[in-house]
Amino acid sequence: MGFSAFGVLTLSYILFVSFSLATPSSSFHENFVNCFYFKANLSHPNSQVLFTKNSSSYSSVLQSAAQNLRFSTTSTPKPQLIVKPTHESHIQAAIVCSKKHGLQLRARSGGHDYEGLSYVSDVPFIIVDLANLRSVRIDIEDESAWVESGATVGELYYRIAEKSKVYAFPAGSSLTVGVGGHFSGGGFGTIFRKYGLAADNVVDARIIDVNGRVLDRQSMGEDLFWAIRGGGGGGGGSFGVVVSWKIKLVPVPSIVTICSVQKTLEQGATKLLYKWQTVADKLPEDLFLHATIGVVDASQNANKSKTILVSFDGLFLGGVEELLPLVQESFPELDLEHGDCLEMSWIESVLPFVGFSVHESIDVLLNRTQQSISFFKAKSDYVEEPIPGAGLQGLMEILLEDEAAYMILTPYGGKMSAISDSETPFPHRSGIIYKILYMVSWETNKETKDHISWMRKLYAYMKPYVSKSPRAAYVNYRDLDLGRNKNGGNTSYAQASVWGLKYFKNNFKRLAHIKTNTDPSNFFRNEQSIPLFPLSEKKQGN
Repeated sequence: MGFSAFGVLTLSYILFVSFSLATPSSSFHENFVNCFYFKANLSHPNSQVLFTKNSSSYSSVLQSAAQNLRFSTTSTPKPQLIVKPTHESHIQAAIVCSKKHGLQLRARSGGHDYEGLSYVSDVPFIIVDLANLRSVRIDIEDESAWVESGATVGELYYRIAEKSKVYAFPAGSSLTVGVGGHFSGGGFGTIFRKYGLAADNVVDARIIDVNGRVLDRQSMGEDLFWAIRGGGGGGGGSFGVVVSWKIKLVPVPSIVTICSVQKTLEQGATKLLYKWQTVADKLPEDLFLHATIGVVDASQNANKSKTILVSFDGLFLGGVEELLPLVQESFPELDLEHGDCLEMSWIESVLPFVGFSVHESIDVLLNRTQQSISFFKAKSDYVEEPIPGAGLQGLMEILLEDEAAYMILTPYGGKMSAISDSETPFPHRSGIIYKILYMVSWETNKETKDHISWMRKLYAYMKPYVSKSPRAAYVNYRDLDLGRNKNGGNTSYAQASVWGLKYFKNNFKRLAHIKTNTDPSNFFRNEQSIPLFPLSEKKQGN
């Protein structure tokens, strides 16, 4: 999903109570459990696959992939049951039995949904936790791999490197992100200017639909295959539960170069950032150079005062002797020197972009747990014209108000500009200079209101400087401030367009048509799932 800098409910209660009164817990559990075990052809009971609230492992399984502490409080709605499948048949049974008993189903791969939608719901629901479905089968000769949705990005990278050091995959730098959600929303990383998004490099998939059928690309059809490669929602958000993905591996040189240059406000960071805006998307596609903006306190600053630090961090698919003259010609103001760079293999370059030392063993890629978990709130934007100096200056002043915040500016151009906006549901291609991730994190729940209020202030300030009509957003940086569906599942297409056009622009209508054809009962839904298309318009052929 995003990058880190180098070395950086009253209504829900009523619904729940009314459901519990209508369906006594013991009877509900017995009925669902019997249904599940019968459909899954499992011996009864199986404490490693199905977890009720009475199970000793229920809480640990629930929290195992809850990445945002905002959704791990005592008041957070909890699932009726958790299914942790070890086989596709377990997912099929969970879908069939959830429909029969009137439950929502939330599929979770890595738990990184920024608004917790893969493991939280305001109506009675179950979680299908895909953590056990995480095999990665690499075929170097075919330059492809099959990867299950429960695998993390780190596990995928590690398994590729086991087979070859000169192949990679253009996914993200957050290593504990599950590929199920990551691929379904697009997925970008340090080589996406060269090879496009993760979703652009998916060539087949296996999905379990609302009827419990297991479909591959041929049997699901090209419309549904188009929708799941960027249509958002993770494993079970809108169209079904994607169990596995066939991906195309991409070649990388045996030696790549990482580089980093950091400047404070006092060292001219604002002027350098303005220049970066004018060149970052125009650099050769072998060079990725993003900018991270954050606050450093007085103890970390030589001037003994709080300031802003801008870090320009890059990856070049080649050696340092080739990189230096290239940057000198395109961006001499950066003053990049040999000492700012380090050569290594591509798999080793993954580590510093997520905060690990370059000397760390790549075995850390197999760690499914984040280094630290916090409360956080994120938003996103797309920039089509450079923000003027005065706008950047005002931005720095607001950032200084919250030391827990940072921004990551990700340059586009290269392959991203060459792919049509309608090739996949992900529409943010042409005309984009860079994408912004706004992030603020904190340690205790009592701080939540203040930090979210500040984030909304920052977002409001940026309105004149970012994309318009719509003000676009990245679906993998989920933001419920943009709008949400009704709990009852009867949100109209027009109502959902408030947020849907921001994520998908002109692709939103096609997604709604596909949703209507593949899940007409709107079983797979959440607060920002694709809505059904109006039947009246559909009959008119619109």
